[in-house]
Amino acid sequence: MNIAVVMGGYSDESVISLRSGQLILQNLDTSKYKTYEVQVLPEGWFAVVNNKKHNIDKSDFSFTKEGHKTTFDTIINTVHGTPGEDGHLQAYWELLEIPYTGCNFYQSALTFNKRDTLSVLSKFNIPKAKSIYLTKGMSISADDVVAELGLPFFVKPNQSGSSLGVSKVNNLEDFEKALEFAFAEDSDILIESYLKGTEVSVGVLNFNGKTTVLGLTEIVSENDFFDYEAKYLGKSQEITPARLDAETTEKVVVMAKKVYDALGMLGFSRSEFIIMDGIPHFIEINTNPGLSPQSIFPQQAEYAQLKLSELFDNEINLALKRKPLWKK
Repeated sequence: MNIAVVMGGYSDESVISLRSGQLILQNLDTSKYKTYEVQVLPEGWFAVVNNKKHNIDKSDFSFTKEGHKTTFDTIINTVHGTPGEDGHLQAYWELLEIPYTGCNFYQSALTFNKRDTLSVLSKFNIPKAKSIYLTKGMSISADDVVAELGLPFFVKPNQSGSSLGVSKVNNLEDFEKALEFAFAEDSDILIESYLKGTEVSVGVLNFNGKTTVLGLTEIVSENDFFDYEAKYLGKSQEITPARLDAETTEKVVVMAKKVYDALGMLGFSRSEFIIMDGIPHFIEINTNPGLSPQSIFPQQAEYAQLKLSELFDNEINLALKRKPLWKK
């Protein structure tokens, strides 16, 4: 089969996605698949073959080299941010009837929107932080935020990943700067109450037909919270398995599976929780988790003694079994 590993994207996360794509290419079984690197970038869409770029024909997601046209049997999607984590590419591939890994376009769009994800999960009694939603042009006083959420609190872009645009506000004087920082990433933001506790990141996927927790990783940030520096520049400890007692571990496992199933997920995901007073509180879910060597998901796969090649085989099989929504 011809497998396109699609990476890049239009956001600041594209550099992380390009690293994830290389790890996937290195771990796919080349006895089963003919693999291709495909970059989706603001300057164009390209298949990269022997370090040469060939334009992707967007009418059918193919490319032509020396007069020979190549199409793809399945797509492994590892685009972080837009357009590969918010549903745009998934809807496009669905219309072309090309199988792709991960959740479908609706789940992608839903989970990329923090506000809407929290709204859906509120129907399933998932503990979470208190929050205020703000659209650019609306105003709210710092005093009103403190009255509702307390201090400190977080200011986050509604649609963004890798902690881009996120601030922890410890002093009211920093509030306007935090708003400006978040609005630079998105026109909608969330202001959330601070949850003091242990942060864990939980890999969840559909493996051999079952919702499976890959592992729990405890996050100990050297910075004030798990920001971009902590995630990608070595400013944190990532401890797998998390240092939790058996009862708390089971609570997190049950909650992570509940979130995955409630959102109708398929494929790789990574959910973030803060354990406060023994109760896991949901923070967010990432439906295209980083797969670079520094990323948490590969660490958890190693802990679970699962080869990445085995996990990618599973993803490809799931993609091939899924029918377009209008054919179900």
